[in-house]
Amino acid sequence: MSKRNLAVAGLAVAAAVLVMAAPASASASAAGHPLKLRNGLTLSLPSSWKVYGKGDWLHVVTGKCAKPKGAYFTPECDGFWVLGPAAIKLGHELNPYTPDRPFYSATDVEPCPVNHKWGQVLNGAAAKGLRQVGPGHKAYYRAWKGTCVTGTGKVRARFVQREWYLPKSGVLVVDSWNTPGLPGVLKHATWR
Repeated sequence: MSKRNLAVAGLAVAAAVLVMAAPASASASAAGHPLKLRNGLTLSLPSSWKVYGKGDWLHVVTGKCAKPKGAYFTPECDGFWVLGPAAIKLGHELNPYTPDRPFYSATDVEPCPVNHKWGQVLNGAAAKGLRQVGPGHKAYYRAWKGTCVTGTGKVRARFVQREWYLPKSGVLVVDSWNTPGLPGVLKHATWR
């Protein structure tokens, strides 16, 4: 086989491996399970996503997580939170949440989502607007720029905290992991 044919064959194998390794879209999961929320909002979650907690603090774990039942701010746990009115009342440094400030339910420096040894800092909104959450409902959407810093302030990592807020329904979705498929799950939600 010529060098050219070997190179083409190698590219084909690499492409096949990439396709096989790509995660399935969360919104395309027909084998999912429903997560019934407030005021008739239902999300169809992929079967691999697991829900922990109850009431106004639901943690949806979508990947690796050492402490899935941990409290909000538990680091190194792939997933997102679905929050209700009690959590929303504490949503910005123990004051009520508004989409003008990031959800941050503490007054001290909390652990970085990707490494518990660093603290997190949330800065300005990288994106904002309205996003569809099921038919006939739009959420306030924000994507806040976050940094993970050492005790001396050195930046070690960056992340984005995405938020979808439905004030009339009392639902706030907070995602610091850029969860693949989450926007699609929200867009295709149902209301009953």
